[in-house]
Amino acid sequence: MGSNRIRFITTRVAMLWPLALGAPGFSAASAAGGETLFSRTHGDPGPGPQEAVVVYLVRHAEKADDGTNDPPLAIAGQIRVQTLRVLLDDVDLTHVHTTDWKRTRDTARPFAEKAAVELAFYDPRELGTLAAEIRATPGRHLVAGHSNTTPQLVAALGGEPLDPIDELEYDRLYILVIQPGGTTVTTVLRFGEPYVEGRDFGLRAEPPPRRAPSGPQGARR
Repeated sequence: MGSNRIRFITTRVAMLWPLALGAPGFSAASAAGGETLFSRTHGDPGPGPQEAVVVYLVRHAEKADDGTNDPPLAIAGQIRVQTLRVLLDDVDLTHVHTTDWKRTRDTARPFAEKAAVELAFYDPRELGTLAAEIRATPGRHLVAGHSNTTPQLVAALGGEPLDPIDELEYDRLYILVIQPGGTTVTTVLRFGEPYVEGRDFGLRAEPPPRRAPSGPQGARR
């Protein structure tokens, strides 16, 4: 098991990285220049598909504080989804996965519509099952999840989840490339503006009140 750091020129160039990793003869050592972003190779080679599986994982965008247990996206969340759509515009997604909550459905739906695929719903309590399904299905997957389930799924896919996602953190994008043989390369990017409490100009979600968890076990904010 080894690791290496990879340098990118721009975030846009970084989005082409998964395609490069799947190209014959490409080496991570050939990347050069620009701001360093996290990337790490992890996992032991083993049986797997004959082409790379690329997975984009995000937490749902900012949600509205409407007093319910299942709020939709706030205006700020809708803006963030549009930012992500621009970032992933050149990605030809083949599968879009989401939990069955308004905030995750609202995050994932524009990508499913653009790709002309149905939303694939998954149980946040069965991340191991979802990980096995994704690993066995070559293509480019987008997964909309929650602050706790997203890093857990990254780990289940053999990637590096890094630190837990903060309650007010909405701008983390994981890109996992699961290469033939099972090796997983993890890249972490930031997109859109970070949440800044007190500077939301009425657009961003209010900090959620502390209350007992509800809804399906395994899904968190």
